[in-house]
Amino acid sequence: MPAGLTALRIRMVAALVALGVVTVAFLAGVWAVFYGVCVLLDIGIAAQVAFGATAVTLVTIGGLEYRQIETIERLADAHRVDRETAPALSETATRVAAQLGVPEPTIAVSERDAPEAMAVGLRPNAVHLVLSLGTIAALDDDELEAVIAHELAHVSNRDAIVMTVVSLPVVLADGLGSRIDRIENPGCMALVTVPLKALSGGVWIVGRTITARFSRARELAADRAAAEATGSPAALASALRHLDREIADTPDRDLREAASVSSLSILSLEPAEPEKVMLGPDGATEPSYWWLRARLHRLERFLFETHPPTEDRIDALADRERRR
Repeated sequence: MPAGLTALRIRMVAALVALGVVTVAFLAGVWAVFYGVCVLLDIGIAAQVAFGATAVTLVTIGGLEYRQIETIERLADAHRVDRETAPALSETATRVAAQLGVPEPTIAVSERDAPEAMAVGLRPNAVHLVLSLGTIAALDDDELEAVIAHELAHVSNRDAIVMTVVSLPVVLADGLGSRIDRIENPGCMALVTVPLKALSGGVWIVGRTITARFSRARELAADRAAAEATGSPAALASALRHLDREIADTPDRDLREAASVSSLSILSLEPAEPEKVMLGPDGATEPSYWWLRARLHRLERFLFETHPPTEDRIDALADRERRR
């Protein structure tokens, strides 16, 4: 087994183990909060009540949060195409799907100039392959085929359902924290809401950091599978290079519009630097503590970035091309 593949699998297993530990800690923490309140209220069956309250809270939060996944599949700003309206694109997607052993996807084209490419859908037989006009215009036929192969490799690897499962602690922690924030006057409920808010914040940070590392490993695995399917690692490397250049040239406003699907796209669509709006009558005054904001933004990208650096991916593909 190649050393690179072994290291990739070790990273994914380590991330899964760490996420398992975080999930158990989160569940135990929520139970402990309810148990502590029950003890303070001198409830005789504190452990059982705490268990029931924990289960109801997390099931409710999980149901509310994962229902939002369906909104992604509505493919906002995209329209479906077929063999009549986009024959070349449909033929390429069909061929690549056959090579990877996955059902032919439904193709949708986004009107955005930002270079988006993603496969949306939890089940392989109900996948939407979404490509933006910016992506289609930036790539030649071989590069576009390689990008489609990367996205359908995610389908072959069941990455949608895998990432949905491993993001469980992050989704639950975020959902719990956001709903606590909506309570304006908690009163005596602060005995529950304050520790739960602190717990959810800590779990969200740790869980999202680990999930981001796992996501990076899945991107590298999809790169590898796409290179094998098309037989041309160089084509995917060239596509990544061109798309990365397109992202750098895309206005921050357009990137912010696409930020909600950044983690799903072939490359991160997050702006590399926070938007800097100069102040003062002549527009020459730097915002307060800008140096701190810029550093925090870089730290956030370091911790939560869902894609490996593009240059690292290109180097890995170039190494694979040399071995061929």
